[in-house]
Amino acid sequence: MNYPPRAISRGYTNRILSIDLSDGRIATPDLDPAVRDYFTGGRSLGLYLLHSAIAPDTLPTDPANPLILANGPLGGIPQFPGTAKAMAVSLSPLTGVAGVSNFGGYFGAYLKYAGFDALQVTGTAQTETMIVINGFTREVTIEEAPRDDEAFGLEHRIAERFTAAGYQKRTIAVMSTGTGAKYTRYGCINSHYFDVTKPAQDGSRGVWRTKQAGRTGIGSVMRDKNILAIVVLADYPHGENPYGAADWGRVVDAGKRLHAIVKEIDPTQLQMARKGSAGLITFMSKDEYQSLPVNNFQAGSDPRAPQICGKHYAEKLFEHRGMDGCFPGCNLQCTKGGWVTLVSGSHKGQRVWVDGPEYETAAGFGSNLGIWSAEFIMEANWHCDNYAYDTISAATIMAFLMECFQRGFLTLEESDGLSLTWGNEAAALEFLHQLAHGSTEMARVAGKGMTETAEWVARRYQARTGKDIRQELALFAMQTKGLPFSFYRTHRSLSMQGSYAAASDIGAHHAAAWLIKADLLGAFPTFQDKARALMTYPRVRLGNDNLGVCKLPWVDVFNPESAKRSGEDIYINPASQDIYADFYNGMLGTDLNWEQIFARTDRDINLQRVMNVMTYGDKTASYDWIPDRAIGPTEDRLYEQEAEYHDAELERVTGESVADLGTAEKRYLLMENRKSELRRLIGVYYAERGWNSNGIPRVATLKELGLWDFLGTATQERLTALQ
Repeated sequence: MNYPPRAISRGYTNRILSIDLSDGRIATPDLDPAVRDYFTGGRSLGLYLLHSAIAPDTLPTDPANPLILANGPLGGIPQFPGTAKAMAVSLSPLTGVAGVSNFGGYFGAYLKYAGFDALQVTGTAQTETMIVINGFTREVTIEEAPRDDEAFGLEHRIAERFTAAGYQKRTIAVMSTGTGAKYTRYGCINSHYFDVTKPAQDGSRGVWRTKQAGRTGIGSVMRDKNILAIVVLADYPHGENPYGAADWGRVVDAGKRLHAIVKEIDPTQLQMARKGSAGLITFMSKDEYQSLPVNNFQAGSDPRAPQICGKHYAEKLFEHRGMDGCFPGCNLQCTKGGWVTLVSGSHKGQRVWVDGPEYETAAGFGSNLGIWSAEFIMEANWHCDNYAYDTISAATIMAFLMECFQRGFLTLEESDGLSLTWGNEAAALEFLHQLAHGSTEMARVAGKGMTETAEWVARRYQARTGKDIRQELALFAMQTKGLPFSFYRTHRSLSMQGSYAAASDIGAHHAAAWLIKADLLGAFPTFQDKARALMTYPRVRLGNDNLGVCKLPWVDVFNPESAKRSGEDIYINPASQDIYADFYNGMLGTDLNWEQIFARTDRDINLQRVMNVMTYGDKTASYDWIPDRAIGPTEDRLYEQEAEYHDAELERVTGESVADLGTAEKRYLLMENRKSELRRLIGVYYAERGWNSNGIPRVATLKELGLWDFLGTATQERLTALQ
């Protein structure tokens, strides 16, 4: 299908690309201005499109469940740092509720350059399919995909095909899946782009790189639709005001100001340009924080942490030549990577480029598995990307299985002889290969998610011993709403416990409210401060997902001017927020401060909660909880590991000495107090959001926000009945 050109106006193309694979229909409807102005873009627009496409009884595996890729009005503008982000949205096969995941690379920007604010795909193709969006010829086609079950092989075949047709590699952006998305419910989508600056092994310039839409299993939705790849061909707009800004000079000025701050501050603060996000490992592992998960969150610190920290990667493994931004114009340069030689799998002995690891992957395959090898982590990272499943989910489930072996709940017979024990690198790698192909019973079950894995272990153990261990497993099966935990041990951060439990409607992920670092640094000293942070920080963090900008230039580069502010939360970096507001106002022609801009995020936060309610009903609040292991010590020996800290907390809470109490009694009192505080925090969060005690948005709240009229009739009726 051919489509007419469309100029970008104030960051939007005002058009959506809609494809139904069941009958091959392709349409390019205009984006309704009322929808555009209410749901800013990215995550918010994607959630609206999802809500509009599904019925209350739609399942993630139904052809009607759409795969949505959406950019934002500030995305794809290289004059400002960190504008690579776009969003993948669909019903999650892992959780059953709306799943979202942001991703970097060029795809979101190129989709806009090709003429679309979002892509929505429904139906299921009869054969393995590739969608091609050609921004040069303005043509959309549905084609047979190259035959390859691995993401990097597919990348190579697609590159060959389009370069042979005369296109430069730098004009090709690809979203792909692999066999891991077929055999798991947490498949990821790889976002491939060609970095022309990075030196290749043969001495030439240019390396294919990848970012991932990793969480909530949206890659599994893509694979279930029989889509192996989505290709967009495009180039940057040109001219005096190429992105249709209301005030292009204001946009350029805002970009220059943030560029200057990043250039000046990053080398003296976190050194993201050298270490990437893996530099966070040593901070979380500090004795006073105990927030790095070790051996499935059993401990929070380890003296071996420097072996997998950002400094080690920077000095030993990362390739620093070339540029490391995941989109042109970002001078934070935190997309690190390097070359490693694989020691396992069908590519054993091959030297490969690995993008990463990010902090989550380094902690997940490192400390949380009791493995302290940076090379192992990079290889695990590569296999997960190549097979196309989420590193976080895979590592969390593997750690759970390792603890089951530790406790005697699993045997070698049940694992087909695979000894998944702490620190066993060879077994961990073998499990990743088994997971990608569903080659053993344990791997097939693990591919279904944490909930199914825990139930399988419980059934096998009960058949063997007659004992029901389901309640015991629930203590350390690290998931919320079915989504495996990302890697922050939250014992010393009540605000982060609240984030995982209630503020993140996709499940146990840090994207909505990554509060732990600021909390550990003392940003939220009172209960009221913690509750307020659960409101304010998600507005900014999820608001960035709507706009199409990366959080890291804001959150990881502290503007010195912010420290001079009085009467404000300096940890939210208000001086840099003012720069983002200038960028926004310059693009969209508005006159809003940053608080007003991000207050609009309450609209999509409530929409996502409404969609959760459609699944959970009056049990919604029961899903807003976390495992005991995320709250505190789940057994006496774990209490005793940090006895001095725990005793001091108990004495502060009770006002009495605990010296004469036994460990079991102290642990009980500690856990009961922490659970009580978390329940209290969640209750305050509900009230602040305008939700009832069951976590269900009140009709009055939705009407006040202006969201009510955007909801379908069936949704309105169900919400009214649940008030």
